[in-house]
Amino acid sequence: MSETNIPKHVAIIMDGNGRWAKAKGKKRTAGHKVGVERAREAVQTAANLGIKSLTLFAFSSENWNRPKEEVSYLMELFIVALNREIKALHKHGVRLKFIGDTLAFNEKLQKAINKAEQLTKDNSTLSLNIAANYGGRWDIVNAVNQLIQQSSDLTQITESTLESKLATADLPALDLMIRTGGETRISNFLIWQAAYAELYFCDTLWPDFDQQALMLAVEEYGRRQRRFGLTGEQIIGTK
Repeated sequence: MSETNIPKHVAIIMDGNGRWAKAKGKKRTAGHKVGVERAREAVQTAANLGIKSLTLFAFSSENWNRPKEEVSYLMELFIVALNREIKALHKHGVRLKFIGDTLAFNEKLQKAINKAEQLTKDNSTLSLNIAANYGGRWDIVNAVNQLIQQSSDLTQITESTLESKLATADLPALDLMIRTGGETRISNFLIWQAAYAELYFCDTLWPDFDQQALMLAVEEYGRRQRRFGLTGEQIIGTK
């Protein structure tokens, strides 16, 4: 696979944990546990492929409405996964970044997040971005509010100034968004950033989305022609 066909920034909506568990006669939480293993594999695969930024949709701002038991389990799973994985991520040069309103989490989880981000902040092999308590509309509104707070006489907002305040401001432009689990919507995930991203939907449930599945998505991306409003002939002519 040519380096020119490798996306710099990939985002994944990791859907299907609960349905995977239900199909096996297990609790939904069992699916989330296996889902963490798939996330680890995705990070390793992304780094091996030369992807520079991987954003995983771990917990949306709407997920608070799920059963209390499941939400509590997810919070504990975040802490356990962070404490277990952070040393290995750091060793392999992965920078961990959380995007979303993390102040809504309990103090224990906030401390684990801050510790992980501080430990890995200077790493550059791969930026692993965990979208937690994140929503695309929240991201845009939050960016606008930051601009208003910084300038009381603000009369106009441009695309570039707004982008500078988004949660992904220091990341490469989003190239590829993947959603597992068979649904064909982006569910309020990176809605500004996805404007020109390639979208890839597959029926595979997240706990079954292995290394080969991610490589197939990247290969499909490499076969697409990204035109950004131009004609195919214009794109060919620039090569």
